Amino acid sequence: MFSRLLTSIVGSLAAYALYKILKVVYQELNSPLRHLPGPKSSHFFYGNLKDIWKAESDNVLLQQQWVQQYGPTLKYHGFFGMTRLHTTDTKALNHFLTNNYIYQKPEPLRYNLGRVVGPGVLVAERDQHRQQRKIMNPAFGPPQVRELTGIFVQKSLELRDILNVQVANAGGTARVNITTWLNKTTLDIIGLAGFNYNFNSLAALDSESTELGAAFSTIFQSGMNQNALRVLQGFFPAFRFIRTNLDETIRTSQATMMRIGRQLLQESKNEMAEDWTFEKGRSRDLLSLLVRANTAKDIPANQRLSDEDVLAQVPTFLVAGHETTSTGTTWALFALTQNVAAQTRLREELLTVLTDNPTMDELNALPYLECVVRETMRLHAPVPTTSRVATQDDVVPLATPFTDVNGTLHETIKVNKGQAIVIPILDMNHDKAIWGPNATEFIPERWESQVISNSIPGVWGHMLTFLGGPRACIGYRFSLVETKALLFALVRAFEFELAVPVADIGKKSGIVTRPVVRSQPEVGAQMPLLIKPYVRS
Repeated sequence: MFSRLLTSIVGSLAAYALYKILKVVYQELNSPLRHLPGPKSSHFFYGNLKDIWKAESDNVLLQQQWVQQYGPTLKYHGFFGMTRLHTTDTKALNHFLTNNYIYQKPEPLRYNLGRVVGPGVLVAERDQHRQQRKIMNPAFGPPQVRELTGIFVQKSLELRDILNVQVANAGGTARVNITTWLNKTTLDIIGLAGFNYNFNSLAALDSESTELGAAFSTIFQSGMNQNALRVLQGFFPAFRFIRTNLDETIRTSQATMMRIGRQLLQESKNEMAEDWTFEKGRSRDLLSLLVRANTAKDIPANQRLSDEDVLAQVPTFLVAGHETTSTGTTWALFALTQNVAAQTRLREELLTVLTDNPTMDELNALPYLECVVRETMRLHAPVPTTSRVATQDDVVPLATPFTDVNGTLHETIKVNKGQAIVIPILDMNHDKAIWGPNATEFIPERWESQVISNSIPGVWGHMLTFLGGPRACIGYRFSLVETKALLFALVRAFEFELAVPVADIGKKSGIVTRPVVRSQPEVGAQMPLLIKPYVRS
C-alpha cells in the first residue's frame, strides 16, 4: 500500500516537473529575446551560473567580459537553461526599478529569501510592500539615524578596546579575522538600535551567546547555502513538501525568533501606553519607532500593519542592518590595506576630530571619510546583483540600441510575462564607460575631482549599491553612518595590513558577498588582517 502511494507521489511530481520544464522550453522558443547575443549555456541544470560563481570567487566579473564581447544588452542562462536578460543600459534599468508593480522579485528568490527574513519589506510586493514601506519610512529618516549614532559609536569603541587587548597580548601586532569581529559588532548594534535587544556578542566567546542570536545565525547560514533541492523548491512549489533536517532546524529557529519578537513588540507597546517620551529610553529603537508610526492618528485603521507584519520586520532588520554593514566595512578595511596612502590620509583626517564620540553630523562632515565610504560601496557592493521578473508583457526603452544575432538594430526590448531580468549592481558600479579605465581600482579621490555620471538610477551616490526606485534600500542612511562610525574608531586606533597574499582572498556570494581565503575554504568567511596600534609622532 505504502509502495503504491510512494510511486504515485513520485510519478505525480515527475509529471508536474515535466510539465513545468516543457512550459519553460515553449517560453524560450517563443521568447522575443531568443535572438539576443550572449554566451551559450554550459550546463543543463545550472546554465551559465556555475561559470559566474567560479569567476566571482576568483574576483572576476564574468558578466563584464560578456558585456565587452556581446554589447551592453545580452542574455545568459540560469537554472534549467532559462534565459536571463542582462543589460547595463541605464534607461532600461531605470524602467525596471521604477515600475515595481510590473517587475517584481522572482518567486524562487522570494521563497528562499522569505525562509530567512519572513514576509517583511524585503519580500513583500505590490500594495503590501507599499503599505509596509509607508509605515516604516519615518523610522529611517535623518533625525532618527542621528539619535541612534551614539549606539554605533559606543559599540565601535567597544570593538576598538577589545582589539587593543588582543594586540597587547600578541606583543604589539595581532592577526585577527576582522570579519568575525565586525559581525559581532554590527549584530550588537542592530540588536540595540533595532529593537533594544542586547545580543552581547562582543563580550561573548561566540556570536550565538543569546537565544535570538543562535536562531538568527542558523537561519542566515541556511540562506548562504544553495543545493539542487533548494533550487527545485524555489521553482516548483510541489517540491516544498519534501522536508529535511535543515528545514526542521529552520522552523524551530523561526519559532524562536517570532516568540522573542512578540515579547519585544509587546514591550514596545507597553512603553507607548505609558506615554514614554522619545528621549526616555527604548523609544529610539527602530521597532518602537515603527510601532509609533503604525499607531499615528493620521494613519487610517485599514492602512495599519498587523502585528504579524510588524514582527516580520525583525529578521529583516537583522539581515539588512547586520550582515550588509559588516561585509561592507570588512571590504573597506581590505581596500585600505591595498591603498596605504588612502589609509594614511583617512587616519590623518579622523585624528583632527577632538572627540572619540562624534555625532552623525561630525561624521558626515569628514570629506575624505565620505570618499572612502563611497568608493568602498561602489567597488565592493555587499550585494552584487539582484533580479526581477516581468509580471506582464512589456516594451522596455533603451538609451543605447542593440544589434541582435541577425544584424537587426533594436531601439527597445520586448519582454514577455515571466521573463527573468538581472539587475547588475556590481557591473554598473564597475562600468568603465561611466567610471573610467580605472573603474576596478580603489581610488577614493575620484569622488573629489571626477565628474560622476548621474545616469545610474540609484538612490545614493550615483551608483546601484542601494538600488533605486520604490524598492531602494530603506535603511541606507543607517548603514552609511554605522560604517563611518566603525571606520572612525578603528582607523584612528590601528594600522591595518593584509595577513595573507592578496591573491589568496576570494569571494563567496549568498545573500551578501563575503570574503574567503582560498587556501583555507574550510574556515568559511574570513578576512585575516595584521593590526598594530597607531602611534602618533
